[in-house]
Formats: sequence, C-alpha cells, structure tokens
Amino acid sequence: MHNLFPDIRPYADHQLQVDDLHTIYVEECGKPDGLPVLVVHGGPGVGTAKQARCFFDPDIYRIILFDQRGCGKSKPHGETESNSTDLLIKDMDAIRQHLDVDKWLLFGGSWGSTLTMLYAQTYPQTVLGFILRGVFLGRPKDMDWLYKEGANRVFPEHWHKFEDDFCGHEESIIDSYYKVLRSHNELARMSAAKSWAAWEAKCATLRSSPKTVDSFTEPKTALGFAMISTHYMKNHCFIEANQILDNIEKINHLPCIIVHGRYDMVCPLDQAYSLFQRWPASELDIVREAGHSQFEPGISDALLKAAVSMAKRLGKPEQQA
Repeated sequence: MHNLFPDIRPYADHQLQVDDLHTIYVEECGKPDGLPVLVVHGGPGVGTAKQARCFFDPDIYRIILFDQRGCGKSKPHGETESNSTDLLIKDMDAIRQHLDVDKWLLFGGSWGSTLTMLYAQTYPQTVLGFILRGVFLGRPKDMDWLYKEGANRVFPEHWHKFEDDFCGHEESIIDSYYKVLRSHNELARMSAAKSWAAWEAKCATLRSSPKTVDSFTEPKTALGFAMISTHYMKNHCFIEANQILDNIEKINHLPCIIVHGRYDMVCPLDQAYSLFQRWPASELDIVREAGHSQFEPGISDALLKAAVSMAKRLGKPEQQA
C-alpha cells in the first residue's frame, strides 16, 4: 500500500479575479517546470483539501490546485450569483492561461470528475490525459440516487434524520434545503448546512469515519458546500441530461485512468463503468474495499499508482518508490 507524499507547501499562490464579483484562489506546488496537473475538487462547493497536493511526486509534477467559485479561499465565500458550470469551465482555462500552461493532466474526483470532463470537451486541445475518481456523470438519475431514492435504502437511519430535519411534505429534499439555506434565520441556515453536509459525509466512506463527518460539517465548509451544492443540484448541474456521454467522442482518444470504489454510495460504480465502456483509451481500477472518499486507503493507493503511471505515459521520469 502506497502512502501519500509528505505535506508540501505551495511555492506560489494567486488570487485571480475572473469577473466583477468572483476571485479564484489558485496555488502551485512541486516542481515549477514539471508535468502540469490540475486538481479539480468535488462538491460542488467543498473546496480543495491541502492533502490533495500529496497524490503527486513533487519532484515530477507541477501541482496546480484551485478553489471553485464560492469555495475555500475563493471570494466571496458561498456565493451562488454568477456561479454556473459554464463559468467554472471558463475559470479553469483562465487559470491555464494565467499560469502559461500549454497542456495539462486533469485530476478530478466526484463533481470534480464531472467538471473535468466538461472542461475537456470544451477545450480538448489543452488536455494531456485524465485521472478520474468516484465518477459523477451529472444525470438526473445520478442526483436522484443520493437525494431521492437509492442511498436512502443503504443508510436509512441517516436518511431519516436528513429528510425529517428540514423537508416539507410537498417538496423534494433539494428544494426544501435550498429554501431554508436562503432564509433569514441564521440558526436554521447553519443547522441545515450541517445536516446537508453530514448526509454526504456519512455516505462517503465504506467504514464510518467521524473525521470525515467533522471535516464536512465544520461551519464555514458546511455552509459553502450546502449553498453551492443545492444551487447546482436544483439547476441540474447546468448541463443537459446526458451531456458528458453524448459528447464523449471529443475526449475518448485521450488516456484516462478511472479509480472507483466498489461500494461507493455517493456515486455508484455503474457511472464509472458506463464511462469506461465508451472510452477506448481508458482503464478502470475498481477498488475492492472502498467507498467514495479519495482518502480511503485503497482509493489513495490507486490514485498514487495512477499518478506514477501517467508520469511514465506522458514521458516524464518517475522517482522510484
């Protein structure tokens, strides 16, 4: 089992103003002239974990991380105005141009995998390849699994609390939480944010992980995640129902390693398998004893191996483990 690389500090960080409202936080780690990789975080709305820097050998990779609009260190926090998938895609290419990157490897998990593929379908000429984890295709049935019918049958006790806390009888969970999170009752807003974040956190790991729940329900993280996530879910991720698979031929000639937990209860495995079947240049690594989180041991191990493999494939010498 491979361990994450030791903690690493950014050698540069940037506040990139992308419009009159939003400023995007970007950081660079590792080797300034190394193989560029863009790390695209999940959510929508979670922000980048600093441990995400540690999937890549810093002697090989130029590791670029950013917080999407309203997330993490980007400003304003939790803002949903001028926040849509098309704008996030434009932000990603603005980062590429700002950092003078010609082509890069894309590393995205969960919602990050969705955004990564949508970006690549828009700018295929900028992409060297992909490492995708916990694939989320953003179709209505994929959202329904987590917020309507599916995961609730695996975690009924968590669903009961999630549903009862803030749901009206005539509304969907997404609509109910969306309404409470935009009310003027600050206590109700924060309580709803923590409840929204806790539901996904409790589904995210094969074994119960209080550390994961605590991380997701930290007040600032939870509020940003809940505000932005409900905004995107209510608007069907701002994409067509089957947009990624309908346009897969734009990118399926590029190398891709897909890592997915066998028991992923946030994004079930059939999504990754459907993608793999339509992507001749892809490999699918099904991690036998894992759920959704990138920090579960089996998932982390597979992602570390994928990063080494991509460094070899793209012509960069890798450091021997």
